[in-house]
Amino acid sequence: MQSPIIEIKNLYKIYNGNTHPAVNNLSLTIHKGEIFGLLGPNGAGKTTIINILCGLQNFNSGNVQICNYSIKEEGKRIKSLIGVVPQDIALYPTLTACENLKIFGGIYGFKKKELNERVNELLALFGLEKNKNRYISTYSGGMKRRVNLIAGLLHRPQLLFLDEPTVGIDVQSRHVILENLKEINQAGTTILYTSHYLNEAENFCSSIALIDDGQVICQGEPSRLIAENKVETLEELFLQKTGKNLRD
Repeated sequence: MQSPIIEIKNLYKIYNGNTHPAVNNLSLTIHKGEIFGLLGPNGAGKTTIINILCGLQNFNSGNVQICNYSIKEEGKRIKSLIGVVPQDIALYPTLTACENLKIFGGIYGFKKKELNERVNELLALFGLEKNKNRYISTYSGGMKRRVNLIAGLLHRPQLLFLDEPTVGIDVQSRHVILENLKEINQAGTTILYTSHYLNEAENFCSSIALIDDGQVICQGEPSRLIAENKVETLEELFLQKTGKNLRD
């Protein structure tokens, strides 16, 4: 097995004014090369965990390491190693796709020639080359999501965080995104992915952790967990472990 790329030990996070922790003494190891699904119902703690891993949120106690660097002590080193693709579209609507990506590339410190080549390479990979000079405001939802994803991939991160990367898009865009992500993973990028599309997660992820109440309920390969718990799908396992009550 590959070496760990994320190690979380006894992570605890409680928000001010709350009596119940968002993350409750959680430990989790994710290995290099995995497509790892962090799954759970609303309020389970997924967003808090992702925000902590991305360096966007502090935590009360525990230890978190990414690529053998401590988030608390070496957070600046980690930032260049990770790519983050948020659920919300983080693009400038009055700029073109090309202009948006060149802004992000400038933040990463690309030289002009290298940036132009990288932007064109990824736009072609995700089927957007012919529309690269159109304003983002004229794009469909699936096209915007593809550009959003490219922005997180420009600097060839070792670790890519994907928060609901296929929410609200057409079948063709979903297919292109997932197939290209598999290739990017095969080329060496580890992926940490959250989604409510459990059928998608079952087929996309090499490993998953199902969490609820800020704790890991079960972890492993989807097919193994399904067999061990005598269910037929990941969705059935999810309902078995987290219940059928609404989580509004």
